[in-house]
Amino acid sequence: MIIIGKILLVISGLFYALGGLGLLRMPDVYNRAQAGTKATTLGTFSALVGACFFFPAWTPKLLLILVFVAITNPVGSSTLLRSAYRNGVKPEKATVDALKEFYEKEV
Repeated sequence: MIIIGKILLVISGLFYALGGLGLLRMPDVYNRAQAGTKATTLGTFSALVGACFFFPAWTPKLLLILVFVAITNPVGSSTLLRSAYRNGVKPEKATVDALKEFYEKEV
């Protein structure tokens, strides 16, 4: 059981490392936030499940934390990106701007 926990913690570290790489490599704020949000969400899931193997008595609390992360991380990211979009931060030319017509009607 401890070996599975260690493997999950290593996987968690890999997700965080790939998220950092995505923050460096992506062309605009929208792609960077998407890469960072997915990586931190999956990395946190792996770390929490790995901790469940090390401390079985903590499993209910860790699963509750997992649920809160699953709800708040994507919502927070989308809220920040919506604010950036509404304040005029334009996507890179290679990115399809599907909301352009929607927000032009609103203004």
